[in-house]
Amino acid sequence: MVGLFNGLISSKTRIKLLMRFFCNPGTSSYLRELAKDFDVSTNAVREELAQLTSAGFLHTHKNGRQVNYLANEHHPLFPELKSMVAKVMGIDQVIDGIVIRLGELKRAYLIDDYAEGKDTGIVDLLLVGSINMGQLADLSQKTEKYIKRKIRSLVMSHDEFHEFEKQLKQRPHLLIWESKK
Repeated sequence: MVGLFNGLISSKTRIKLLMRFFCNPGTSSYLRELAKDFDVSTNAVREELAQLTSAGFLHTHKNGRQVNYLANEHHPLFPELKSMVAKVMGIDQVIDGIVIRLGELKRAYLIDDYAEGKDTGIVDLLLVGSINMGQLADLSQKTEKYIKRKIRSLVMSHDEFHEFEKQLKQRPHLLIWESKK
C-alpha cells in the first residue's frame, strides 16, 4: 500500500513523515524520535521536516530546546492529505470493511502504532459495543487480504470500556468511528 505513494513521492522518509503526522494530526514528534522510529539519520529527517514545514504542511513549536512538529490542520490541502494517508494505510478499508458492518458497535479506535502513524503491518483496533465475534473474524480476514496488513481487535462492552478508558489515555489512540445513535 505504501507503494501507492512511492510513485508520487520519491523520499521514503517523507512518506513516513506524512503517514505519521496526517494519520493522527494531533500527534507531535521531535527530530531524534522520528530518526529513531524510522531508522534513518537525523540529517535525512531534518531535511524532509524542513521541506514539509516550509511548504506549510507542518507546524513547529518549541519545548525547551526541543522542536516538535505536527500537521498543520489549517493548510488548504490538509483534508486531502489526511484522506490519502488513510487510504495508503488501509484505514478507510478497515472502516468500510469491518466497522460499519458490525451491528451494535458504539465506537472504534485505532490504537498503538497505527494511531501514531507507524505502519508496522499490524492494525490494532479497539471496538466498543456488542459485536458478533464470528462476523468480526470473517470481515477482518477479508479486509486483511485487501489491505495486506494483519488486524488485531480488542472488543469491549460499554462498561468494560468505561473501566479501561484511563489506560487508553496513556496509549496512542485515534477515534476512527462513532455511532450517531
